[in-house]
Amino acid sequence: MKRINPTRLVLGAAIAGLLTLVAACTQPPPPSASVAPPPVAYTPYRPVPPKGAPKNLAIPPQQADGKRITVNSNLTSTQTVWNLRSGYNVAALNCTKSKHEAILSGYSAFLKSHAKKLKKVNRDLDRKFRSEHGSKYIKARESYQTQIYNFFSLPPVVPALCDAVLALSVEFQTVQPGQLEGFAPSGLAKLDEVYQQFYDSYDKYTVDLAAWEQRYGTGATVAAGSSSNQSLAQ
Repeated sequence: MKRINPTRLVLGAAIAGLLTLVAACTQPPPPSASVAPPPVAYTPYRPVPPKGAPKNLAIPPQQADGKRITVNSNLTSTQTVWNLRSGYNVAALNCTKSKHEAILSGYSAFLKSHAKKLKKVNRDLDRKFRSEHGSKYIKARESYQTQIYNFFSLPPVVPALCDAVLALSVEFQTVQPGQLEGFAPSGLAKLDEVYQQFYDSYDKYTVDLAAWEQRYGTGATVAAGSSSNQSLAQ
């Protein structure tokens, strides 16, 4: 039987161990844990005026009771009837969508039904302005009337005015001749409320804008993917 050289056995074992060690050292390192990218910073959209209103619109300040002084505040009964008629008139001229078509016919019926009262109101207003302004009363009254029409014709609010007058025109059908003066305060209040709500929303816009500019600066630009629904005034 052929004898195995012990030296060869030791040498072979050493070589095998060395090869194993080399193989272990040459294996690729385990994959490292992935690092999440940093969050993307963005600037939300700058607040914009409600209902497409212009910037820097002057609105009446809020009073202690939460309401604002408008052309419909602190009126005599005669002025209340006249302002209600004026608001109805503005709606009849401007509410031209098909869903508002009943306003024009309702206004015509209103003028016919309450012609006597409206004529008296007109005379009383003339008398009031004549006593207060003398020979210049016509110019003063025209200026007053312009203020009323400009109030009701504020473009961002006209759509809401149309809806309010459409609802009110149904109530007008139940107002009998001789009852207009009693109905006018509540009717005018419903029209004025449309403008009160708009002023409140515009006030909120100015607060939101001030908070936005304080945080991002007046010259900040908007990044892509910004959200327009984020409110800053909370």
